[in-house]
Amino acid sequence: MSSTDTLPAASDRAARRDGVGAGLDTLGAGLDALEAGHAQRASFGQVLKAKVLPPVLGLVLVVGAWQLACSLHLTSPEKLPNPADVWHALTVLWDEGTLFSIIWTSLWRGVSGFLAAVVIGTPIGLLVAQVKPVRAAIGPVLAGLQSLPSVAWVPAAVIWLGINNSAMYAVILLGSVPSIANGLIAGIDRVPPLFLRAGRTLGANGLRGARHVLLPGALPGYLAGLKQGWAFSWRALMAAELIASSPDLGIGLGRYLQNQREFSDMPGVMLGIILIFGVGVAIDLLFFTPLERRVLRGRGLLAAR
Repeated sequence: MSSTDTLPAASDRAARRDGVGAGLDTLGAGLDALEAGHAQRASFGQVLKAKVLPPVLGLVLVVGAWQLACSLHLTSPEKLPNPADVWHALTVLWDEGTLFSIIWTSLWRGVSGFLAAVVIGTPIGLLVAQVKPVRAAIGPVLAGLQSLPSVAWVPAAVIWLGINNSAMYAVILLGSVPSIANGLIAGIDRVPPLFLRAGRTLGANGLRGARHVLLPGALPGYLAGLKQGWAFSWRALMAAELIASSPDLGIGLGRYLQNQREFSDMPGVMLGIILIFGVGVAIDLLFFTPLERRVLRGRGLLAAR
């Protein structure tokens, strides 16, 4: 009697085990399919439609509105040249062979100054974020320096260092180092304390802890600080080139813009503005956007994008 009573119970347990196993298999298959779907690369047409077409359409709309304003004579051509005149100014620089020289002069200064700011601002951010007395003393100074317009440093840098590349780099550093340091500080403040305790338990103290725990955990905030630091670097450099003029400095984008202003060449002024804007956008699209996507993807924050 007891043996026959245990048979249904055993069969029920086996059925439940089979059901659970089947459910787990189904769940695993679904997760595999989901992962495979995210791993699939977008086709060329999808990339073209999602990433290339929208900015191209935006550019066409801006140029179209610009041309419409010129055609309706909303203002005089001396104040707002039409796109064809600006294109002619670009072809003049191309024919003279000075276009890439002007761009490279500013780009080299901007990138090298920004890299120096990263080398200086990163340890400052680590120190301020980790040492409370230093934070109490220097934290407000960094916040004040970040809010100070970079152009305010140009006269002082010229008096201190003369009209040379050293003054240009000084303005870049004074404009971008506070942003980089504050970005790293904000990122470190958002690192969960559990990560720090786990790192110390595993022997990650001091520089090892900063390298393996703090910096990876603070990477999103640090990256935001780097992006802002580059923006400050570029704007500070343009301000310095607009104000400081010397044959030893060569002609960068800021100096080209100022020269066209002195010549009352409005197409050249518009071209200078467009080139400065274009370099800033290109650096963001070619470097910071891929880096940001990689960081977000590594943290599983890009699946829905």
